Amino acid sequence: MAIDLLFLVLPDTLLLDLAGPAEAFRLANQHLAARGRPPAFRMRYIGPMAEVETSVGLQVAGLEPLPEALPPRSWLVLLGRPGLREGLPRLQRSGWLAARHWLGTVAAPALDAAAPDGHRLLTVCVGALLAADAGLVGRRSITTHHELLDGLAALAPDARVCANRVFVVDGPIWSSAGITAGIDLALHCIADVCGEGIAAAVAGTMVVFQRRGTDDPERSPLLDGRDHLHPAVHRVQNAVSERPRDAWNLAALAAVAHVTPRHLARLFKEHAGVSPRDYVERVRSGLAEQALARGLGTTQAVELAGFGSDRQWRRAKARRRARDPAA
Repeated sequence: MAIDLLFLVLPDTLLLDLAGPAEAFRLANQHLAARGRPPAFRMRYIGPMAEVETSVGLQVAGLEPLPEALPPRSWLVLLGRPGLREGLPRLQRSGWLAARHWLGTVAAPALDAAAPDGHRLLTVCVGALLAADAGLVGRRSITTHHELLDGLAALAPDARVCANRVFVVDGPIWSSAGITAGIDLALHCIADVCGEGIAAAVAGTMVVFQRRGTDDPERSPLLDGRDHLHPAVHRVQNAVSERPRDAWNLAALAAVAHVTPRHLARLFKEHAGVSPRDYVERVRSGLAEQALARGLGTTQAVELAGFGSDRQWRRAKARRRARDPAA
């Protein structure tokens, strides 16, 4: 069943905070369809008013009224607005108070971590302050735009307000710093639901290959070597991320890229900085480490990642350490 994405749109909503994540989720559906898979997300736009003017003056009409209840497995997205320096009184004009009341009475009970419906709250920039003002944050970790951290701490005194973070995940609350960080958050959500392969494909389409992560300063091995624009190399990287257990020899990888094996080796060295074989091992090693972190046994983790045996995995790790002692 597709997840209902409810974008709460208020007057002066920052257009990029809305369009950036929404476009990422739309592209995820597009890439899923290309692979014969059903859509994962259904975008809906709600608000206390049927028509509003966004931060850049563009009118947005046809907004759904605030629902009396959240649909099962729905994600609520709270967006940014101008007025960072003017503080909360400026932000609270027109629509904020009605949204705050609705969030406190309808969204808050649905976001109970014990609820089975899979609800999630996503915030971009000022959206975190609206969540805090409505009493949705509690003692959880949360972040927002760097200019708003003190205001967020004042509105949510029991929360752990995190500075210098692109986004933070704590239970059902997924918060981001602001503007382009909302795209990072959307890509992280897409990876969580659809897999890293789809998220990487969306990032490629949006030309944001340098996906940023949460509190871990290291990027996933599935994202290494993705900061380029070569379509053949990206096709191979997407295929390996989506099907790591396939028999990925050089000939099979070259067939995906529609080039000769020798040419693919040159392309990978030039654009990804590694050989095709090394890239496959990096992806598989990253998947194995993630599986181990989730509590799977070694044999099951390395099999799910595409290694034929524990011994093959250990050999891959040894080769990686030989190339990079810090790995």
